[in-house]
Amino acid sequence: MSLITSHPQLDAALNEWTKEIGPNFNAYRNHCYYVLNVVNTLAQPSAQELDQVAIAVAFHDLGIWSDKTLDYLDPSADRARAYLVAKGRETDVPAVEAMIQGHHKFTRCKGEHARLAEAFRCADWNFVSLGSISMGVPRALRKQLLAEFPNDGFHNMLLKLGGAEFLRRPWKPLPMMRW
Repeated sequence: MSLITSHPQLDAALNEWTKEIGPNFNAYRNHCYYVLNVVNTLAQPSAQELDQVAIAVAFHDLGIWSDKTLDYLDPSADRARAYLVAKGRETDVPAVEAMIQGHHKFTRCKGEHARLAEAFRCADWNFVSLGSISMGVPRALRKQLLAEFPNDGFHNMLLKLGGAEFLRRPWKPLPMMRW
């Protein structure tokens, strides 16, 4: 399978946040391309849908840096919405928001944009679980993606942030998780 190694929508959106993401930029970029490629494989989106996925991918965890919080789904969706409106792409907002808001669900995504949102959820769970939760992602694809887009400290960053959040609010250590 031929991997997507660059995408103009993803790169343009990410590049606007280089400074805020700082030393985690390459790790986040690699995570984004991993998710984009898995969604492309699982959902086989049209060109327009792939652009929507690329924008959702760029913004899905962005609230970690833009709003300095682990409760980042709403801030990430808000940033994506503002970006799309500024680009005159208001019609893409519902699909992009569905992907961002659904990517940490424990249960399947439902609704009008469920096909893309569910593939997105599967891709992110597969990555974050280090492949221990396969979510239908072929092992060979995971291996190919990690060779092209190495973790580069992404999981270590998540562990540090999660540990800090646990110390701050032990009653809600993973505020981004949803049912």
